[in-house]
Amino acid sequence: MISREFRSLSWSGAGRNLARMTTRILRTRRLFGAFILGSLALAGCGHLGSDPARRADPAATAAVRPALVVMLVVDGLPMRQVTGYRHQLAPDGFARFLNRGAWYSDAHYAHAFTVTAAGHATLLTGAYPHRTGIIGNEWRDPVTGERVYNTADATAQYIGHKTQALDGTSPRRLKVESLGDVLKRADARSRVIAISGKDRGAILPAGWSGTAYMYMGETGEFASSTYYMTEHPAWVKAFNAAKPASRYFKTDWKPALAEAEYAHSLPDDQPWYGPKGGKLPMRFGADADAAPGAPYFASLLRSPFGDALALDFARAAIAGEQLGKDDAPDILSISLSGHDYVNHAFSAESRLSHDHLIQLDRLLQDFFRHLDETVGAGRYVAVLTADHGFSPAPEYSQQRGQGGGRLSSGDVQKKLEAGLSQRFGPGRWLLGISGSSLLIDKTAVAARAQDLDAVADEARRLLLAEPGVAAAYTRRELLTGSPAGAPFFEAMRRAWHRDVSGEVQFALQPGWMFGSTVATHGSPHVADTHVPILLYGPPWVQPGERAERVAPVDIAPTLARLLRVAAPAASEGRVLTGALR
Repeated sequence: MISREFRSLSWSGAGRNLARMTTRILRTRRLFGAFILGSLALAGCGHLGSDPARRADPAATAAVRPALVVMLVVDGLPMRQVTGYRHQLAPDGFARFLNRGAWYSDAHYAHAFTVTAAGHATLLTGAYPHRTGIIGNEWRDPVTGERVYNTADATAQYIGHKTQALDGTSPRRLKVESLGDVLKRADARSRVIAISGKDRGAILPAGWSGTAYMYMGETGEFASSTYYMTEHPAWVKAFNAAKPASRYFKTDWKPALAEAEYAHSLPDDQPWYGPKGGKLPMRFGADADAAPGAPYFASLLRSPFGDALALDFARAAIAGEQLGKDDAPDILSISLSGHDYVNHAFSAESRLSHDHLIQLDRLLQDFFRHLDETVGAGRYVAVLTADHGFSPAPEYSQQRGQGGGRLSSGDVQKKLEAGLSQRFGPGRWLLGISGSSLLIDKTAVAARAQDLDAVADEARRLLLAEPGVAAAYTRRELLTGSPAGAPFFEAMRRAWHRDVSGEVQFALQPGWMFGSTVATHGSPHVADTHVPILLYGPPWVQPGERAERVAPVDIAPTLARLLRVAAPAASEGRVLTGALR
């Protein structure tokens, strides 16, 4: 494995390690006297990954904070898949959490527009979009109507790679601090590293003061941006120089299980999969291509191979940054993007999604064992969650007699424009649909001497008349409150930001979606909100299932408690005390 090529890098930093080991001696000298001299000798060489005293008795270190927090986000993973495939899991992947860790069976996002950027911004800030300002993956400026990407920043560029106008390069649009910011303020030696196949999956968990690395779809490399540094460190250069993404060229994604094990999943080649279909085995790299190119590198994200690359890069980061090697705790956030791409292309009910989860499970097993060997069992806490769940494809819902359908944002906007013109006079009244918001052209409203609230009320009425729309609320309602029992009101209020969102916030009915992608997410319904929250770390985590209702905003204050720092300032979550020793 490529990660092994970089493992030797983990043996540097002897001075920091010696300080940590000196503190440790005072704590463990009575229990591990025989190991102390050996541990000191190893510290002097920087060879800390093999220290037997570190792993011998997790209970002995329970009073101190973990050396490393590993935040794992599986993009687009609904909890129903984790429990539904539990009998097929490897012993030490997801099952490490389910059998030996703490896990919550009823964890739900409590904001309505459940998409990647909004979810990732929530996880380590503990705050909903109405505070983070990250209301979606992209939105339109409520004044100009121009497109805004959640992590785009024209002042920063990818290091060594082309940067497009809407590429994510910095966290400047994130309006609140993260756990990593709190940790680094408490101890400047702490490192906060975030890795993802998507820019937003790395940048938002990294916060303002961490470091983000994202996969470059044109080259198969990982890169940061000039917001964080001017030049990559040596370990990143070495990783990219080895061209790890090329090893999957013309490699087949083959099923991990026997055919009978997929009996309850949708068979391959459903008619709504589109012209390319979807069937395993699936080859990556065109037969006619002599060498890997941009289409091949981009395609890896829609497979287990992209996740394997992210985890290999995480291994290199652990070694290159010496994560978890001293008494200053570190955070490593890894967002695994493949499941989201697969579910969008084929749906969470497909055999491809089923197999992808099984493949990912085996990759996680290898990664956890690597953590045990390098950081040390009993020295880290791992948390696994998702940024959102996934709704079934409308066609699947229709097959099951559950209704549903597809909407065109362009068609809906035309109908609303016609209705508003009939009421207030001809002309343009809307800037467009932005995520889950409707943007009213305030300049046009003022020029025609109309009342903005009246236009918003009428737009809301027209929107609710559209098939598939479940609820809609105006800016005035979201700011001042709505009658008790209004459907999804609190979730929609949390998803709306007064400076970024539009004048009308809305949500669709279950089974309905905008666009032509096979399946998607973004609703306040259970399929999209129900995600895993799994914790592992024997000295700090009390194993067992918990059935209480919790939310991903609870993760940040819980980790803050373990790290012995304050929760992020805007955090709205609570400490999951039932999962802690």
